[in-house]
Amino acid sequence: MKKLNTTNKNYTTNEKCFQLQIPMNLNIIIPDDDSVRLLSQFVEEMDLTCLYETYSMFKENQVTPRQMLKILLYAYLDGKYSSREIEKACHRDVNYMYLLEGKHVPDHATIARFRSLHFAPCAKNILTQCAELLFELGEISGKNIFIDGTKIEANANKYTFVWKRAVTKNQEKFGKKAAALAAECVQTYALKPVWQGKVKIKTLKKLRKKLYAIKEQECIEFVYGSGKRKTLLQKHIEQLEVCLEKLKEYNHKIHVCGKRNSYSKTDTDATFMRMKEDAMKNGQLKPAYNLQHGIDAEYVVWLEALANPTDTPTLVPFLEDMQQHLSLKYMNIVADAGYESEENYSYIEEHGQFAYIKPSNYEISKTRKYQADISNRENMVYDEEKDCYRCSQGNLLKAAGSKQRQTASGYIATKVIYKCSDCTDCPVKGRCIKGNHWKVPESERFKSLEVSRRFERQRAESLKRITSKQGIILRINRSIQSEGSFADLKWDRGFRRFLCRGSSNVYAECVLLAISHNIEKLHNKIQHGKTGAHLHCEEKVA
Repeated sequence: MKKLNTTNKNYTTNEKCFQLQIPMNLNIIIPDDDSVRLLSQFVEEMDLTCLYETYSMFKENQVTPRQMLKILLYAYLDGKYSSREIEKACHRDVNYMYLLEGKHVPDHATIARFRSLHFAPCAKNILTQCAELLFELGEISGKNIFIDGTKIEANANKYTFVWKRAVTKNQEKFGKKAAALAAECVQTYALKPVWQGKVKIKTLKKLRKKLYAIKEQECIEFVYGSGKRKTLLQKHIEQLEVCLEKLKEYNHKIHVCGKRNSYSKTDTDATFMRMKEDAMKNGQLKPAYNLQHGIDAEYVVWLEALANPTDTPTLVPFLEDMQQHLSLKYMNIVADAGYESEENYSYIEEHGQFAYIKPSNYEISKTRKYQADISNRENMVYDEEKDCYRCSQGNLLKAAGSKQRQTASGYIATKVIYKCSDCTDCPVKGRCIKGNHWKVPESERFKSLEVSRRFERQRAESLKRITSKQGIILRINRSIQSEGSFADLKWDRGFRRFLCRGSSNVYAECVLLAISHNIEKLHNKIQHGKTGAHLHCEEKVA
């Protein structure tokens, strides 16, 4: 029996001769209704001038940027995110070979470089073109946009955290030590104080310069190593060097934090947030990005990857960026209760749009316990003429002044303070004035309210909108469309952690996911004959 040499590098030497039956034309193998054909046509309609400008030159028989974009989009549609997996698929999968059009397969490094160096700078431009193309096809309405957010874990170590509060506290403590060292140096060498009050890095540098001048004048040589005794001047200069490095480190950390409270050393753009995926069941914070989607007719028309742990401060920058890039102006802004704030209402109102935002107390206000709580302002009678509230016992809460509060983004909200003149002998005082950490004794407490008249008017208008027939349809569609996009992202595709680091690369990944989602959604609508449908459940509500 003849033994085969199975260790030979060329495996074809041991194969038997057989007739090749697979057709060589890949166009014949792929079905006519395959999504890869739609993807290829969709990308061909885009103007990729910005993508081509990121290249300085092209090699012969090199995969073009348009083909690379097709491969990446189809890989994200196919659930392959690693550059090595994409390279392997290009060798084995017929659909990827169809997109390559006979070109050599790019290696994993080329794919990774394209994603981070070439695609990332023009990701917003390509996402804009995707939305514009869908609008031209009549697939998006351009009237209603459903906004929601989710948190996706960053590609960073969850134990390499830097907390701004801790850094600030340590910086203050170390500043006192540096001031003591500077005072000791001034006293020891009879120097003139070079600071006024607080010791800064500039102060320590001046002091170090003076100590080096003393070293040159006295011709002192610094010694290092075991068995050698350092002079007091050398010790002071080395301590100053340590202080300078430490203070520079603190300043750098605070600068990287910016307006955030924390960041990860592995990915400095990632912020620590509380995630729903909590394997330890202890509320552990993880480095993540807050991904915001703007959905129209189940298509992602705009997105942002922000560092805010909550959704409230993300709405204004999201709308500003969207209006800057898209030619569409959405009139109806639909969002959940997490986006309700006076600043968001005011921004939407100033731009001539309508807010369909559910009030944060909408669900709890329908309960009996809330309606029977006499401490709630909503359960008190308001007299518009006298501008006062009347409590359950008939006492008046009159306007006693106003105060202004500024948000982190700079918005100033004005609140009117209402106070009761006398609550001394009130029989329901314990139920009306709540709180266990009062510094004032219970006998001296008086009921007070802080009310923003502008916010109350805006909330009432939004409540009226969401309870109308159109508002009910939009609320139903918000839960279907915006939540559905994240369900497709996290559950259907299994994307729960970014592969890239840095805000620009993370945004590029989000855009690839969004465009691939849109193409898949368009493919499904075409095949099921549902193109042109923008809203669900219109007939049921009507």
